[in-house]
Amino acid sequence: MKYCTETYAYPVEPCCRILHVSRSAYYKWLRGDVGERVRQNRIIAEKIEKIHLMDSAKGYRRINDDLYRNYGIKVNDKRVLRICRAKDIKSTIKYANHGCTRQADNPQFIAENILNREFTANKPNEKWLTDVTEFKWYDENKDKHKVYLSAILDLYDRRIVSYVISDHNDNPLVFTTFDQAIAANPGATPLCHSDRGFQYTNRTFHTKLESAGMVQSMSRVAKCIDNGPMEGFWGILKRERYYGNRFSSREALVSMIENYIYYYNTKRYQRRFGVLTPIEKYNSYLLAV
Repeated sequence: MKYCTETYAYPVEPCCRILHVSRSAYYKWLRGDVGERVRQNRIIAEKIEKIHLMDSAKGYRRINDDLYRNYGIKVNDKRVLRICRAKDIKSTIKYANHGCTRQADNPQFIAENILNREFTANKPNEKWLTDVTEFKWYDENKDKHKVYLSAILDLYDRRIVSYVISDHNDNPLVFTTFDQAIAANPGATPLCHSDRGFQYTNRTFHTKLESAGMVQSMSRVAKCIDNGPMEGFWGILKRERYYGNRFSSREALVSMIENYIYYYNTKRYQRRFGVLTPIEKYNSYLLAV
């Protein structure tokens, strides 16, 4: 509009009317004056760019959580989204999760789906989910290698209770994960839910659960949503730290996994808990009892 009024001497008032802009707003813009909201958006945009620079995997909702927890800035998601779009800030794209479940050819024990997609719990160690996933790394000859991650997730606070990384997807991988979880939570007797992978249908694993006073639950065949939060954790981990990266050593890959699980438990805010981390949610329960 400035170009039209100065170059062709168009009157300001009709131009403002056509563009649905008030004359006062136009003249304020012409003088270089900015409103309070514009100033606020500039401050918010600076913080958003800083957050995105530190962790490009965060979408606008998680960026907003960081604004609230780390900078004391309380705004709605739509405003953050608008600023992200204006700054062309985008989170890492989520890739398809192909999984690595190996169904048992001759399962020794099959449990009912007792969990039945009830993905909430009233206290820690009431419901545990467990699963195994795989990661790839490449040596200097570009040969592909794999490591496997077994983990147990608590449904109350979504913390990772225990995990084990191994070069082999075998029974000891799962059994050790379970033993570590029991050692870290003595006396815990949660419902333990898994898919029908060969380790979980093994009679020895079922005996371990029974000896610990636990009840076993299993997903139905080809129903990965029955173990949804566990699958969701794999997706979060891989989207934020694995996909789009190529690891050239086992050490680098293992270090990434270990660092991310620590970050997830202690620093990654979850809106379902009122923008708390899993450990903060866990500790808040302990303080309340």
